[in-house]
Formats: sequence, structure tokens, C-alpha cells
Amino acid sequence: MAKRENESFSIKDLMGAFIKENKLEKGFQKIHVEEAWEKLMGPGVHSYTNEVKLQNGTLIVRLSSSVLREELTYGKEKIMHMMNQEMGEQVIKKIMLV
Repeated sequence: MAKRENESFSIKDLMGAFIKENKLEKGFQKIHVEEAWEKLMGPGVHSYTNEVKLQNGTLIVRLSSSVLREELTYGKEKIMHMMNQEMGEQVIKKIMLV
């Protein structure tokens, strides 16, 4: 019988290794960016959000309100900083509000 290793790993570490090994980071970032947008912007802004996607370092947000789009334009840098903090790495380099 094979001897069992006594090293223990957390599920988080094992999942992180699995994600890196199989090159799944970008897919998880795309999912996480949608969740981060909803969490940071709140239910008011989220209700006017039609689509949030991450494409080549650009966060593309499709909004149904032109007034909200104009208001958010003034805070793009702050939104980008908050989103990158929530993501845990420098993923977003540019924000497009359409």
C-alpha cells in the first residue's frame, strides 16, 4: 500500500492551482467582474445595467440610462480602482460605458 502524505492543503489553494494549471483564469475573471460590478455599484445602478463584460483589459458596461452613463463617466478612475481592488489584481485598464 502507498504511504499517505501528511501535508494538508486548503481547498482555496488546490482550486487556485487547478485553475492556473488548466489556464482558466480569464474565464473566472469574467465571471468575477460581473459579481464585483453588482456588489460595488449596488442595486440601483445594477438595475440599469444590461451587460458587463471584460475584454482585453477593458471593462465594457452597457447601461440603459443615458443619465446614469453620464454620471458614471465622471468617476471612471475611481470605479476602475475599486473594481481592481475587488478583483485582487490589476485586471481592468480601461472602462467603456455604452
